[in-house]
Amino acid sequence: MMKRRATPLIFALLATAAASAQAAWPDRAITIVVPFSAGGNTDSIARIAAEWLTQTLHATVIVDNRPGANGAIAADYVARAANDGYTLFLATLPQMAIVPHLQKVRYDPLRSFTPVSIVATNPMALAVASNTKWNSLADVVKDAKAKPGQVAYASASKGSVSHLTTALFAQRAGISMNHIPYKGGNPAMSDLLGGQVAMYFGNVAEILPHRDSSKIKVIAVSGTRRIEQLPGVPTIAEQGYPGFETSTWNAIAAPAGTPPEIVNKLATSLESACTDAGFRGKLTAIGVDPLCSTPQAFAATLTRDLAKWGKAIEISGAAKD
Repeated sequence: MMKRRATPLIFALLATAAASAQAAWPDRAITIVVPFSAGGNTDSIARIAAEWLTQTLHATVIVDNRPGANGAIAADYVARAANDGYTLFLATLPQMAIVPHLQKVRYDPLRSFTPVSIVATNPMALAVASNTKWNSLADVVKDAKAKPGQVAYASASKGSVSHLTTALFAQRAGISMNHIPYKGGNPAMSDLLGGQVAMYFGNVAEILPHRDSSKIKVIAVSGTRRIEQLPGVPTIAEQGYPGFETSTWNAIAAPAGTPPEIVNKLATSLESACTDAGFRGKLTAIGVDPLCSTPQAFAATLTRDLAKWGKAIEISGAAKD
């Protein structure tokens, strides 16, 4: 009899303790795991977000860089972490919507994480070498149709967002081009500046430092609207391809099963960040567009992008390892 009476009491005490822990969150340091090395754009976004969360949650938020396997090492680490709100992931579109299509990973983008907020988005920008006569997408398409398979374009790597964006555009425009994959955006950009390759779809953050260079021309952006940093550059949609859009994003995700109360605290803090001029200014300065979405909007975007980029990989011919 005593054992039967004690069991409900134990469950009640455990439930009370769990609720108390959630209410007290955060009472120690929070870690944001970044899938790339320190110093890059993703790392900068994580540190800007960490600074904001430290101020608003009144707890230390630190950044832990865990590069490797195209970001899969960091993603898997967070997926296996305790779902107590103290380990977060600075998730990017490639780890969540592209890498799982290209290589074997131990995490499931939809089931291994709890979406919190897309902090920033970053459309692609099409830059062409100044030694070309191209000043618009129409010029590129005209040349590519006249010389099928001969117009060369650079990408950051096979299966990268730059590769897949170009493949999607080529299919939409009905053209065939010659893909030259590089080992990263920096060497691709370097050869574009040197005139060794004719065109490169890079993320805006890569292109911005060279926007005033006499060596390149920026002729299109891939987002849904023109961007603040390149106001004179039209979108792909404006140039005759309505509905065309590709953008990368950087988001905060938590391990699956993280309590809703904790997720809501994080999301509310980040939502307020995008109303702060200082926070927005820090992001736009590095070439990204502040967003600060709701968890629900992040979840919907992830589901959509998994399908979208899976199709892009099929179109591009990139194979799964």
